[in-house]
Amino acid sequence: MKVYGIPNCDVIKKVLDWFKVNNIDYEFHDYKKDGISQAKLISWVKQVGLEIVLNKRSTTWRELTTEEQESASEPAAAIALMVNNTSLIKRPVIESGDKVVMVGFNQTQYDQKLKNL
Repeated sequence: MKVYGIPNCDVIKKVLDWFKVNNIDYEFHDYKKDGISQAKLISWVKQVGLEIVLNKRSTTWRELTTEEQESASEPAAAIALMVNNTSLIKRPVIESGDKVVMVGFNQTQYDQKLKNL
């Protein structure tokens, strides 16, 4: 599995701890260091929807101009914003192969879904 996120994020720390405790191998993709491709974001948005991938609760979202926020209702504009501001992507996104299996962290859902993959 591949975990996408930012290493200093508290949620990511919980997720990585959960993976370690449950002895699940993972690869970590650091948005800040490695960025994210437009193609990957398009794939995620197609799989789970823009409203799941775009983090409108982030500080980065609140710092955008009104025009930028309004433009983000269109997937292409939102994806462009996320490529340039990876903090706008909800964390973590977890993939198995190229399939998104989880976005965000909920321990009960992790226990139910990820232990069996």
